[in-house]
Amino acid sequence: MDRSIFSAFISVLLGVSTAGTLGFALPPTGGPEPSGRPEGIWHILEPVTYENISIFPVASSASYDTSYFLTLDEGLSSGEVLIREQGADGMARSREGAPRIIPEYHPEYRPEYRTGPAVNQLVLVNRSKRPLLLLAGELVSGGKQDRIIGKDRIVPVGAPPLPLDVFCVEHGRWSNGANFVASKTIVHPSVREKAAVDQEQTKVWSAVRSGTTSTANIGVSGEMSEALPAPRAQLNTEVLSRSIATSAPTESYDKVYNAKSTGVSIDDFVEQVARRFASQTSHLKGERIVGVIVAYGGEVAWSDIFASADLFDHYWSKLLRSYVVEALARPTFREVASREDASTFLRRLNGRETQETDPNVYTWREVTEGRLTQIELDTLDPKQFTLHRLLLRRT
Repeated sequence: MDRSIFSAFISVLLGVSTAGTLGFALPPTGGPEPSGRPEGIWHILEPVTYENISIFPVASSASYDTSYFLTLDEGLSSGEVLIREQGADGMARSREGAPRIIPEYHPEYRPEYRTGPAVNQLVLVNRSKRPLLLLAGELVSGGKQDRIIGKDRIVPVGAPPLPLDVFCVEHGRWSNGANFVASKTIVHPSVREKAAVDQEQTKVWSAVRSGTTSTANIGVSGEMSEALPAPRAQLNTEVLSRSIATSAPTESYDKVYNAKSTGVSIDDFVEQVARRFASQTSHLKGERIVGVIVAYGGEVAWSDIFASADLFDHYWSKLLRSYVVEALARPTFREVASREDASTFLRRLNGRETQETDPNVYTWREVTEGRLTQIELDTLDPKQFTLHRLLLRRT
């Protein structure tokens, strides 16, 4: 082959290879992110540390437009979203656990109707002109019991009444209450894990009652240690039992973990971390915070990352409170997790994967690798990208 032709051919190949490599790291340009893998557009900052918690901000120069999504707090506050017990107000239901099915497109489907309330299922109607985003662990107060959302999902505009899988977090009440309202609360990670991953009511309630399902003895390296006794957590079973007896006879999550009822300074803890976090992230140039990675003592345990800084900002205050409740309920080790350990929470897991899809609306994806579980929610309309990514270390 002529040497000049051969050189040109090699140059073209190198150009294609380089373009492919750069394409993974470049920010979104309006199209779907390559193969749903956003890791190349994130990096973590130095941690914000207070007491036994370290929060690593996740920064990105890339962002998707998420302004057309409605959040649960917004929808319930405005009245655009209605949540009712099953059987209330003649609201229609469909088969338990089934994806959204539109009768005109699936004439063979015949829904099964329920006539009365059920602990683990409510009915939701999205009356807004925006798709509704739901996150596992978001709490709604009212009805016969307070409940939490069981799984990340999107409810499209114009959807029929949706059978919504939920978990009870108010164990001692089953009586008519006010309409469901936004509590502006998301349960702390130990409870959220049991809802999002285990999907078992008994495990959800056990995590509420005990404060945490975390391992009691964790060494400096984050590994199990039989020799090291666990320092006492501030929100332990004894404190929670006393709080339930005096201030939360219905064992309501909202009341159990109220700072005044427990006698623990949750609000002061939140304020200290929030102030440090704001200071740490206030001087970014060309980037914004889209998520966080959270460590307790020396163990990196949790992460929430969103498609945009605006979406993160909306959830940040209630996420922070949930992380603080978890910190108070865990042994008070003062070790600080390394930035290197935290960065492993940005990688994509390689393990058993399950998916659920509502055509043209969303895809929910779970990957498990050892003690790690990754859950991603992709929106499919008007284009595909990951709205929310959760990665957690199983307790």
